[in-house]
Amino acid sequence: MVTFTADQAGERVDAFLARVAPEHSRSYWQKQCELGNVTIGGTPVKASRKLGAGENVQGVKPAASDFSSQTLPVLYEDEDVIVINKPAGILTHAKGVENDEFSVAEFVRPRTSDGVDTNRPGIVHRLDRGTSGVIIAAKNTEAKRWLQGQFSKRNVKKTYLALVEGHLKQHEAILKLPIERNPKKPQTFRVGANGKTAETAYKVTSTYPANDLVELRPYTGRTHQLRVHMAYLDHPIVGDPLYGTENKQLGRMFLHAFTLELTLPSRERKIFTAPLPDDLAAFLTTLS
Repeated sequence: MVTFTADQAGERVDAFLARVAPEHSRSYWQKQCELGNVTIGGTPVKASRKLGAGENVQGVKPAASDFSSQTLPVLYEDEDVIVINKPAGILTHAKGVENDEFSVAEFVRPRTSDGVDTNRPGIVHRLDRGTSGVIIAAKNTEAKRWLQGQFSKRNVKKTYLALVEGHLKQHEAILKLPIERNPKKPQTFRVGANGKTAETAYKVTSTYPANDLVELRPYTGRTHQLRVHMAYLDHPIVGDPLYGTENKQLGRMFLHAFTLELTLPSRERKIFTAPLPDDLAAFLTTLS
């Protein structure tokens, strides 16, 4: 338990705690109030309770999560970088300062000296939770700057594999479609004239009765770029819960970061490859 003393009267308990303990959100403290873990004088209080100046509020702050027993498959590691084959369902990093879920960042944390006091130690780029495949992280700040330079100068070549709904009219094309946030649904993005430049090359590699398997090469790195571009063509990625339709049989989105090519801080040019995961490969056999 930790104790905080109210410095003014009339403030709600949840607002007060979020202000004096900003490492935890207001919603976190509201949840603690619901659980009876916030008290005044030993009595649990509601989040809406108004404080009097000088009142002592006690609240529970969680112990730091221990992820030391959890691991991720490593494709490559040297003194500067670590390359991981991220499974679908794993976050790249926590969305806020509260790290209560295992992520790529938490796997990297004990292996890097960069950003260890943040929620994204060593993180240079990201993959969506539902996307599997190759992701690289930095083991020190100098390596992180080098890798960020590789991405910003577009010296990184990324290839994804995706299964899309229906059949594309052209088997190969380059899409130059700007992407902006969707004001009607802020957690999503859309193609829009006021958006940022976004460029994707695609190539159909296999055809199934109701689907195409495509190789996607993003030349820019906009959030949800591949998903938005495919959906704009009316061929959303199979299983995409935001821009298409969930697929209960597959249980995830069919999007995999297959290869990553870049120059390492050692100045060696490398290509890293993550084979198509067993669940995606097995799903393809059901389509034939």
